[in-house]
Amino acid sequence: MTVYKFARADMEIQLLIVLVIIVIVLIAVFKRQAGKRFGKIRPNGNITEAYTHFKVNPDLNYYTSGSDVHPNAIIGIDKAWTLESDLWKKKNLDSQSMKELVQGMQAKAAERILTLHGFDIFDDHDMKIGDWFSIMGATTTVEVAGEKRVIIQTPPVDTYQS
Repeated sequence: MTVYKFARADMEIQLLIVLVIIVIVLIAVFKRQAGKRFGKIRPNGNITEAYTHFKVNPDLNYYTSGSDVHPNAIIGIDKAWTLESDLWKKKNLDSQSMKELVQGMQAKAAERILTLHGFDIFDDHDMKIGDWFSIMGATTTVEVAGEKRVIIQTPPVDTYQS
């Protein structure tokens, strides 16, 4: 009987230690995430129209993700902002090169009966900082990394497989 009490007490202490460790890890993860500032994207038909009519906004720096022929997404970021990413490819676009990119995306999307849409990109204060063009199901996160600096995740490599 005494051996059983010691074994049970030992298990309770081990369980308590494990629970304390889990709580400490959860607190650390929460604190790390709590300090981050996130923006968002919101659908905008005017952006869709601008891209499908191959309009280039001179106030934006443009970037693509994925293939050079049929990108997974095109983003335009306000020139006052810095995009922090090694995955997005900066492009100097005119209406002809925009047309080639968008038509490549349209051809790829049509293979899967998908449609392309435009979105506004907002910072954590709901101020517009750019635009996004991709299929509706493409996912991303917009993280404000500091003063006029943003990290935007590229969509998944299998974007057109949705």
